[in-house]
Order: sequence, then C-alpha cells, then structure tokens
Amino acid sequence: MKPGDVVVGAFPGAGTTKIRPAVVLSTELYHRHRPDVIVGLITTQSPKELAPTDCELRHWLQAGLHQPSFFRLFPVTLLQREVRLIGRLSEFDWSSVRACLKAGFGID
Repeated sequence: MKPGDVVVGAFPGAGTTKIRPAVVLSTELYHRHRPDVIVGLITTQSPKELAPTDCELRHWLQAGLHQPSFFRLFPVTLLQREVRLIGRLSEFDWSSVRACLKAGFGID
C-alpha cells in the first residue's frame, strides 16, 4: 500500500463498525515496521460547506469508488491485513487530500 491508495475496511463508529472506503495516509516505510495503516475517511455524504480539511474527490470513479465522494480528515488506524485495495486517487485528488492534511496538521 502507498499513500493515495484507496482501500475498504471496517471503520469503527460511535455505535457500530461499518465497511467503508478510505485513503491511505501512511507511508510504505511506516507499513514495513507496523501492522497497521493510517487512513482518512471517504464519504458519500456531501458536507453543507466544505471545511479546509475536507475536499471533493473529482475523479472518484477512477479511484474505484461507486458514487461521488468526499475526503474528510478523520484519521483512523486499521490493521493492514483487514483492508483491501480498490483503487488509487488521481494526482489531482491526492494533491487536494495533501492540502487537507496540511490544513489540519500543518505538515506537507
């Protein structure tokens, strides 16, 4: 797995766990030394107003998603063995996600 890959996995929620898509945020170096992967939430729920840490994924079909989708800076760690690769963000969308990371964490 590489940063910008799109995966599906069981996301923990407030009351239940839900299978949903996410984008890989952690690096290959991280994955070599850890059993988990850091991912950010992908949702089909359009926010009323995009926050600086949200972005629309314009090339969602190319990324292996079934519906128009949005990235939200809601990072979670999942076990690598429990996620499945379904696609990869376009360079345009990955750049937008990195801008969200910078806005939320102050890092590139």
